[in-house]
Amino acid sequence: MGRTLYDKLWDEHVIRTESDGTALLYIDRHLVHEVTSPQAFEGLRQAHRKVWRISSIVATADHNTPTTGWDLGYDGITDPTSREQVVTLDTNIQACGAAAYFPFMSSRQGIVHVIGPENGAILPGMTVVCGDSHTSTHGALGALAHGIGTSEVEHILATQTLLTKKARNMLIRIDGSLPRGCTAKDLVLAVIGQLGTAGGTGYTVEFAGDAIRALSIEGRMTVCNMAIEAGARAGLVAVDDKTIDYLRDRPMAPGAVQWDQAVSYWRTLHSDPDAQFDTTVALDASQLMPQVTWGTSPEMVLGIDQRVPDPDHEKDAGKRRAIERSLVYMGLQPGQAICGLPVDKVFIGSCTNSRIEDLRQAAAVVKSLGRRVAPNIRLAMVVPGSGLVKAQAEREGLHDVFTAAGFEWRQPGCSMCLAMNADRLMPGERCASTSNRNFEGRQGAGGRTHLVSPAMAAAAAIHGHFVDVRQFV
Repeated sequence: MGRTLYDKLWDEHVIRTESDGTALLYIDRHLVHEVTSPQAFEGLRQAHRKVWRISSIVATADHNTPTTGWDLGYDGITDPTSREQVVTLDTNIQACGAAAYFPFMSSRQGIVHVIGPENGAILPGMTVVCGDSHTSTHGALGALAHGIGTSEVEHILATQTLLTKKARNMLIRIDGSLPRGCTAKDLVLAVIGQLGTAGGTGYTVEFAGDAIRALSIEGRMTVCNMAIEAGARAGLVAVDDKTIDYLRDRPMAPGAVQWDQAVSYWRTLHSDPDAQFDTTVALDASQLMPQVTWGTSPEMVLGIDQRVPDPDHEKDAGKRRAIERSLVYMGLQPGQAICGLPVDKVFIGSCTNSRIEDLRQAAAVVKSLGRRVAPNIRLAMVVPGSGLVKAQAEREGLHDVFTAAGFEWRQPGCSMCLAMNADRLMPGERCASTSNRNFEGRQGAGGRTHLVSPAMAAAAAIHGHFVDVRQFV
């Protein structure tokens, strides 16, 4: 019987499996940031243990770093705990070493899930971990990648292995062409809306089909990034020519003779024709429309021309209570239209949508509308995912498009995605956000988050409310 892509990656990294199914998995790449690593490094020191394989570590500061005030240096990090975590990462990497370190304010610093691929640190066939749930992003490159807890960060630093159990296989096949105005973000939000936030629990998901093949690598990263929001352990896309072309000449990618050998192996990283999946889900991309979340979970999502659900029409008591709670928190009424809903702030960024393709999509909408940010918008901000993305956008003049329209052009970092830094919502503020989670308080206590694509966020900033971006692209 043929093997799935997940089977192949698992089989090539499993060291041993116990009778209860617990396996010891070898880890190739360990991404490290400032939030979940301090306790792990301290644990090693207390146990008098060293890092097992320094060459596996790629590190950066991203969650706590400010997106303004870089002229003040580390003094620009106003929160004492945030500053301590960033400084502690500097100290730990200086003491222990790393294959690559991109410290605060360096030219290649940025969100860990952006700087990894763009530097060629993530390669097809790798096992990749990070103390961050959205590590699933890297599955877009044919790598088995997922988040881990802080205790596991320490264990991997010490042993280069992870204790885990094998997940089941799910295939999400998406055929058809994305309609005008729809992007990878709309596609994955629609998937989560269909599966629910627990639909992928216990599975590693492989995304396949014509619509996935048509996406750029950056679009595939957006899809895999949010696989975790459907409950999946990891997301995967098989290697193809786009994967190989994306990695060519990246700083940490193989070179010369090693490149040809690597490519020969990478081309085997796909599911065999006769591979068996435990579950298969099929979607038609051609039926999609721009998506907007309305509630406090990514599964609470609608097409832009739809209306907020009425809990009285929900027969399931648990779902009815969840709808009622979300409506109260979000300040919405049953049956209210999403199109035309005013917003207070707009955030374009995060590990989901801060790459150059995302910024180009947003800038194209701003340019086509030819107007400034609406007067009711208190803040519209664009935060590149890395220093390299920022530099590329500035070479293309995208920053001029944004700033001329009244957007703030910021320094790279996680920013308002999770409110661990100075960028956050105030209670009651409503935000059109390109991030990945709309939980209560995710972007700030009492803040109300609506997840959308970069194009939809840009259009909302100019109009002051949600609009159907298909009218402007």
